[in-house]
Amino acid sequence: MSNDVVISTRVRLARNLKDYPFPCRLSAQDKEKVIEKVKNAVENSNSPISKDFSFIRMSELTPQQGVSLVERRLVSPEFISESQGRALLLSKDESISIMINEEDHIRLQVIKSGLSLEDTYDIADKLDTLLDENLDFAFDERLGYLTQCPTNLGTGMRASVMLHLPALEKSRAVGRIAGNLSKLGLTIRGAYGEGSEPSGSLYQLSNQVTLGISEKAAIENLENITKQLVSQERQARERLAKSIDIQDSVSRSLGLLKSAMVMTHDEALKLLSNVRFGILSGQIKDVTAEVVDSLMEKIEPATLMVNSGKNLSAQERDIERAKILREALS
Repeated sequence: MSNDVVISTRVRLARNLKDYPFPCRLSAQDKEKVIEKVKNAVENSNSPISKDFSFIRMSELTPQQGVSLVERRLVSPEFISESQGRALLLSKDESISIMINEEDHIRLQVIKSGLSLEDTYDIADKLDTLLDENLDFAFDERLGYLTQCPTNLGTGMRASVMLHLPALEKSRAVGRIAGNLSKLGLTIRGAYGEGSEPSGSLYQLSNQVTLGISEKAAIENLENITKQLVSQERQARERLAKSIDIQDSVSRSLGLLKSAMVMTHDEALKLLSNVRFGILSGQIKDVTAEVVDSLMEKIEPATLMVNSGKNLSAQERDIERAKILREALS
């Protein structure tokens, strides 16, 4: 099992409808038509999965609810930058989301925990087939699926894994690894993908190439490299876990999380990352990695406010965050 290093797997497919311009050129009226077509294609299909979705108009969400969707990695940051003419189909367990009128007409995304690239792709592929039965996708025999951004042309697929790499980060090896990965058609970024900085030692590793390579080959390549990174992280963890300074840092982190009355988001992520390292190295026995993973999501600013049902100031959020952490870890 690679769940100690790989927190989740995501496969995203970009698709566009044949007879409509890309979303950036769509009129408000045509955006509505695209929303209805995609919604009907899912809801009216014979597949049992079609009953599993809730339909959300982005214009009906509060700003906090929108940001919380990004924090939980259910939609892209770009998707919430404009709420008019955009909608979301979200499965009950939140493992499948279909963004309508993002950069492309359809951004279909499947997320599973741990390393499960093939299973995740299979679900995305079945949904793609379901949509294809009811919609005409823009497809070219030579270029493959047509997308607004040329970097998605071809398969239109982005597969990624969310990695927790505290040992490689502490060993200052991530920069060197990132340089090597680009030669292999992969890219490593912060947890929210393009333009995001890593925090809490969380990184997203994804395929860069979508043209001239099959989905299967792209997934195999990503899986092989992921397994190598998992092995490197475990070796670095074993080495670092013997250091008294690291052990001290882990103990102090847990102590702070259990007792602090005020906690900023960045500090909480850093401390939780240290505690997760301590759990996996065998130093901390009474907390599980699953609890830490869940807390990393719950303490995000907007998600924290949505769950509390209150509009909180920055300081009130820091007080509420510390309370959540104390209660979960004490």
